[in-house]
Amino acid sequence: MKKITVLGGGTGTYVVLSGLKNYPVDLAVIVSMMDSGGSTGKLRDQLGVLPPGDLRQCLVALSEAPLLWRKLFLYRFEKGDLEGHNFGNVFLSALEKVTSNYQEVMETASFVLKTKGQVIPVTFDHTHLTALYENGQVLKGESKIDENNYENGRIIKVSLEPQAQVNQKAITRILESNFLITGPGDLYTSIIPIFLFKEIKEAFAKTKAKLIYVMNLMTKKGQTANFRASDHIKEIEKYSGKKIDIVIINNGIVPEHILKWYLTHGEKQVESDLYNKETKKKIIEEDLVDRTEIVKNKSDKIFRSILRHDSQKLGQVINKII
Repeated sequence: MKKITVLGGGTGTYVVLSGLKNYPVDLAVIVSMMDSGGSTGKLRDQLGVLPPGDLRQCLVALSEAPLLWRKLFLYRFEKGDLEGHNFGNVFLSALEKVTSNYQEVMETASFVLKTKGQVIPVTFDHTHLTALYENGQVLKGESKIDENNYENGRIIKVSLEPQAQVNQKAITRILESNFLITGPGDLYTSIIPIFLFKEIKEAFAKTKAKLIYVMNLMTKKGQTANFRASDHIKEIEKYSGKKIDIVIINNGIVPEHILKWYLTHGEKQVESDLYNKETKKKIIEEDLVDRTEIVKNKSDKIFRSILRHDSQKLGQVINKII
């Protein structure tokens, strides 16, 4: 059975895992641990816990527990003292308080949700993401970078503060994998943070696994404004130290009203310029747009994308590659 490892966090990683869960593969995900916004940020600040949000999404994506359990872990309170919090975030934070180490947290949550595959935090240390922009501005904290929608200049460097120790399970898994998958997701706050550990880059240099990159559908103001497909690839390869072997990119039509919504937020569809570049990469173009309407919980104060990849379509494309 092929060992497939997904790297990242957020909704993009959730979509990839959901698409692959039902195929006969040995599946794992290495999760970014720098989230500091929304419910996760409040729990970090008030309880001193590790960020649970991205872990929760990955656990639910891989869950084979009854639907009620999955709905429970995604449930967001709409009023009262818990307004804005996800039940799953609170559950993981409480587990951290009553267990002896965070590995026990993951094992317990995986048991409760009957996960098909491993959910591996990239680190167990408390750390924050820092971004340096070309105009000299420095922002500390994933949420501040993520919400920096007024910045038009490029990010020239991201780093961790303080530097953290990598989870050795992540290194072992990378070296054992047949395929590594990263993307889609916010380039500098969901994907690149995984590569800010020298041991991860060293493992990428050693592994014989093929690296698959799922290209984002849209640019993101404050992070990848005016980025074309080649710009995304350049940054992934810069921070990972490994050449991407296969790029999966959408060629489906995005509904006009959604494009207009993004345009009002200073964002647009990622332009595919890969055939204009000298590349040895395999380029796979498919209609990957999820055209179902995304309904946002009214208590969720975070600005979120209204367009996503279709998990079933994406799973089929990746399965063909495997």
